[in-house]
Amino acid sequence: MRYGSGSRGGTLGGSPVATRPEDVFSDPGAVAARVRARLEEELESPEFPEVTGFDEATGADGEPPPRIAPAVEVARFAREERARVLEAGVSGLEKLAAGRADAIDEDEYVGVAAIVLLEGRPAIPVRGRNFAPPPETWAVLDGERAAIGASLAAVGRVVVGGHPSLDWIGTAFLAGPEVVLTTRRVAAEFCRADDTGWAFRPGMTARLAPGEKLPAHPAPGPVAAAEQLPYEITGVIGVHPDADLALLRLAPPTGEPRPDPLAIAADAPADLPGRAVYVIGYPAGDGRRDEPETMRRIFMDAYDLKRLQPGRATGFSPGALELWHDCSTLGDNGGAPVVDLADHRVLGLHTGGRYRVGNVAVPLWELVDDPLLARAEVNWV
Repeated sequence: MRYGSGSRGGTLGGSPVATRPEDVFSDPGAVAARVRARLEEELESPEFPEVTGFDEATGADGEPPPRIAPAVEVARFAREERARVLEAGVSGLEKLAAGRADAIDEDEYVGVAAIVLLEGRPAIPVRGRNFAPPPETWAVLDGERAAIGASLAAVGRVVVGGHPSLDWIGTAFLAGPEVVLTTRRVAAEFCRADDTGWAFRPGMTARLAPGEKLPAHPAPGPVAAAEQLPYEITGVIGVHPDADLALLRLAPPTGEPRPDPLAIAADAPADLPGRAVYVIGYPAGDGRRDEPETMRRIFMDAYDLKRLQPGRATGFSPGALELWHDCSTLGDNGGAPVVDLADHRVLGLHTGGRYRVGNVAVPLWELVDDPLLARAEVNWV
């Protein structure tokens, strides 16, 4: 099985997410040893509470109560499947470390892809301004918790009211005191162009929700007072004619002040390819992706929740307004910021992924003199 490569970095299985394992891991053998040790620990741990989340006692025969037995059985299957895939991946990484890449079989290939995503390009759960412990490969994130926390607070999902089929649409982030930056495709779901410019579609509303998950009663239904989304989007500043980019207006803050807007890079960083970056967003499952069913099962619990997704910038096409990166956006993460880990400035606006190529974003520094962004008073730094 050969690992593919492209002009902007190789990918696994045609996915736009992760590059070749030898590009992600400096020592594949050490990663294999860590994953194997963790699998052994999991096999020795209590099964029902840890895997299923149920804290109810098992019956006298050691089995779960009948009303939760089906859920436990599903969880058991998922655990066994995950262990099988990762065990195969460990074997594949060990072959890679030994210089035997040509001996990696199909199951090992899928397992290596899973480990690359879990260890090398993870989607780390977020809670408020904090995030779960990263894998050892990304231990550097621990030293940046305060700055990353400030970035997390300024990113939310776009929750809509009055849409015929959707409760939320993509990701957006604060790019000025009363300005939200997202993609044109996100804005087009609840806005439309007319003779005077862009405006909300009749009967539709939108808000920026920075929480980890949707409230119990998402729009357009009634929302309890304690669940009110704090940042109301009141209008459209403009939609860019060339780039996949839209600027939305927030209502003036009332009560508690909003988080500081993110700093938008006014110039390109040096040594862009290979530079460590991170994406913050709400990856969603996407049936159009070509990962095996096994991969979808492994990562299903990462969908539709706020995630910190570290990776690296892989290239830049100035004429095409394209910044490439390999963060594990998993599914539709459009509108998320691509942030420089070195100084926490936003380098790009994530717009999507292309199979066998990589993830693409709008390089925002290329628009530093753009009249639309000047009118919006974007927070250039």
